[in-house]
Amino acid sequence: MKLTILGCYSATPRTFTNPTSQVLEIKNHVFLIDCGEGTQVQLRKNKIKFSRINHVFISHLHGDHFFGLPGLVSTFRLLGRDKELHIYGPKGIKEAVTLLLKLGDSWTNYPLFFHELVSKESELVFEDEKVEVYTIPLNHRVYTNGFLFKEKLAPRNLNIEAVAKFKIDKSQFNNIKAGKDVKLENGTSVKNALLTFDPPKPKSYAFCSDTMYEESIIPLIKDVDLLYHESTFLETEKHLTKKTKHSTALEAATIAKKANVSQLILGHYSTRYKSIELFKQEALHAFSNVELSDDGKVFEV
Repeated sequence: MKLTILGCYSATPRTFTNPTSQVLEIKNHVFLIDCGEGTQVQLRKNKIKFSRINHVFISHLHGDHFFGLPGLVSTFRLLGRDKELHIYGPKGIKEAVTLLLKLGDSWTNYPLFFHELVSKESELVFEDEKVEVYTIPLNHRVYTNGFLFKEKLAPRNLNIEAVAKFKIDKSQFNNIKAGKDVKLENGTSVKNALLTFDPPKPKSYAFCSDTMYEESIIPLIKDVDLLYHESTFLETEKHLTKKTKHSTALEAATIAKKANVSQLILGHYSTRYKSIELFKQEALHAFSNVELSDDGKVFEV
């Protein structure tokens, strides 16, 4: 699992920082998460192929999280895309994007599907044989979701030596990988645990931006390998969190600790501060494994 940060600063784009956008590579999927202005340029800078993006997840309809989307949809058309593109986001995202396509008379020449979200409860929004994606309802000024990406448990791994020892035919291999015991020709039953190894632990990633401190998300993100949680402010500006419905670095770290996550990534920094290192210093008071996101930074699990 690989996470590439394309942008992680709040509000307005600058020449050296970009608003929120990320790419998650998981089980051969390339998921785009949020799409602030400048996302296309950042994709090129980080050498991520446009053609591999088939699913886009938008947290909410504030400009610094989706204003890059209409342009990206249009660019896919110019590049001759023919594969389906699926966009998951709040109700209204279809109207916002298609209005611009209509006014510019530039409809896509590929299938474009919108999955508009309205539920205030966590729900499954994507699933295939290897990955599932759930919403994480957040507490912001407009309807907002984070997203939980989870690998499914892989088939068990064959113990080749054990299989050979018991002279088991290859026709049984799929059943063994599925966890079934095997009955030999002499009637003896061989337990699956003797024939297989445990598969790798499934990996998980939770994206939480934007939100104020919200303990209701803790059960949803419990024990994830990687948590990105917004940290717009430091505690010195905590009085601003109620009005703006954002979080401080300390609050993000508190959520990470209570959810027992393996690693916390901070982001969505206000540009009022001289150094983003201040966010890490504050978060370390509550949680030990803290990393700072920054444009172009890569995290691997």
